[in-house]
Amino acid sequence: MALGSILLLLGGWCMYLVIKKRKAIKQKAKYCERNGGLLLQQQMSSDETAIERMRMFTADELDEATNHFSTDRILGKGGQGTVYKGMLGGGRIVAIKKSKAVSERQRGDFINEVLILSQINHRNIMKLLGCCFETEVPLLVYEFIPNGTLYHHIHYPSEEFPITWKMRLQIAADSASALAYLHSSSSV
Repeated sequence: MALGSILLLLGGWCMYLVIKKRKAIKQKAKYCERNGGLLLQQQMSSDETAIERMRMFTADELDEATNHFSTDRILGKGGQGTVYKGMLGGGRIVAIKKSKAVSERQRGDFINEVLILSQINHRNIMKLLGCCFETEVPLLVYEFIPNGTLYHHIHYPSEEFPITWKMRLQIAADSASALAYLHSSSSV
């Protein structure tokens, strides 16, 4: 009698886990479709080099990389979303941008932007490494720049390393170079 109860309980628990896993898989597929993941995969499949340039991350990978999107991993917040610091399985440190909700109208523009960002290769522009569409909102994965943001360096200068006018001029020239690159070298 006791063995039968234990087996029944164990069988019920296994059924619960299987059903929970199936629901999670269906939910991820729903998010992927809603966020434009299928559209991006179709567009990437027509461009062989795009597949080599960009990786599709899983939600579990990025959840683990950011310690479940912990608040202590936040690098910054802005109008477009929140950026988290994450460490991928191989030890690579990345910046993960969790977008705010994307409307139906913005999805096509978002996919186009992802394709363009994946093609950009300039020393003054953060490189897009990949994305994830399995979550409620799209996630973008960028290379991590350890020195902080330009905004932070200009508006909150360090006493031990002040930004001179010569450095500011170099920053302006490099920013202009990156902007010129974006306008001339990348296709929309």
